[in-house]
Amino acid sequence: MKTPTKVIRTDKWRLNPTTEQKILFGETVKVYRHACQYLVGIIYTHWSKLGCLTADQLTPAVERLMHQTAKHPNIKYPQFNQAFYKFPSYYRRAAFAKRRLRRIAFAAGQVSSFVTRYREWQAGTRKRRSASPPKLNADTGCYPALYKGQCYKLHGFNQVEIKVFNGNNWVWTTVQITGLRERHACANNKMLSPSLIFNERVCHLSVPFSCKPEKRKPEANVTAVDLGINTTATISVVTHSGTVIHREFIHPGRDIDRRDKRLKSVSIRASKTMGKGGKLHKGFCSVTYQKCRRINSQISHVVSKRIVEIAKEFNSEAIVFENLKGWKPKGGRKRSNLRQKFHGWLKAKIRDFTEMKWAELGGKVIEVVAAYTSKLAFDGSGKVKRDSNNYALATFSSGKRFNADLNGAYNIGARGVFKLTHRNGSEGRSSKSSGRSPRSWACLCDLWARDSLRLA
Repeated sequence: MKTPTKVIRTDKWRLNPTTEQKILFGETVKVYRHACQYLVGIIYTHWSKLGCLTADQLTPAVERLMHQTAKHPNIKYPQFNQAFYKFPSYYRRAAFAKRRLRRIAFAAGQVSSFVTRYREWQAGTRKRRSASPPKLNADTGCYPALYKGQCYKLHGFNQVEIKVFNGNNWVWTTVQITGLRERHACANNKMLSPSLIFNERVCHLSVPFSCKPEKRKPEANVTAVDLGINTTATISVVTHSGTVIHREFIHPGRDIDRRDKRLKSVSIRASKTMGKGGKLHKGFCSVTYQKCRRINSQISHVVSKRIVEIAKEFNSEAIVFENLKGWKPKGGRKRSNLRQKFHGWLKAKIRDFTEMKWAELGGKVIEVVAAYTSKLAFDGSGKVKRDSNNYALATFSSGKRFNADLNGAYNIGARGVFKLTHRNGSEGRSSKSSGRSPRSWACLCDLWARDSLRLA
């Protein structure tokens, strides 16, 4: 029996601290990171012995170096407890080993990364011959993780009480929760230890949940997605008999225009900076590019959310995408914006975000061969001819004009049905030796033919 995949998802609970609480949070993060810096130095000093240990073995080994107990009264680094006087007991006692494991594992990861990069540098694996050796960064950017009852106490979902450092002692402070998502309301989700994320810009709790999806009883249909350039996503819900019961176009044009307008401004500023020659400095328009990346993430989340909503509404067996891994776009004609459009094609992000959201509901995502999904007519009439003036339209050999992306979505859905129903994983049609198109080039009409044979 196949073991269900463990799904971990994280919610962001926004906090509304007072000015005094912001100071307390800042002190807490500061002392936590200071402790991690101590651990980085200890672990690096003894890496020859600690590097070969597993995560479970690493924790007690580091504890024996810095934590004094009745069984180990003589420790090598007593200054840890001296430097962090009155440090809460839940950071030190064996009863909270998982809590310390997170901090120790984080420091061990810093050391392991440095040792690996330094050995590669010594072996001559460098970007350039004169490259300087890597440096161990003990200034870790981690945030304190909180344990229920010891580090935080929830008062409903409106307030949370957090234990913080005021510079001399550890005290409790109550802060308002101003925004959260819905994962806490699901009975099957288990809330794990949150982390306090605090810096100059943000203040929130990063709350992970272990999600256990309910066992699904899907209907005999799939939700097919064609990711395009002119239309971001074209959706069709195809049944096992080849009936299209739903179709939809998703294209957040306003967000795309916002992104493209900013990218266009980059070329204008670049021409003013360089003139007819020269080079742009490193980091040129970096803020604009960061903004565009955030817009791309927003577009991907909006599109993927709607895809999952459709699949959930029709209780689909799976969501079907084309396998576009490794696909590289060809540049358009001179002075055309086709290349820029391909750079803004969010095929990977949309697919990944959809899989994350759909897996949380217990669904699965499958991929089919991308070849000839849009070139072959879904009715079996052969190859289609794309309109030179409007590439989104396709003309069938019969003269029928149809949306090219929708035609591709129909064929993707058919291939998804074949992949789910055929034991050997083939996707319809006869083999190459029969003189017909390969099995992987199935179209919607092949589902019709299979259904008619079944009825006969």
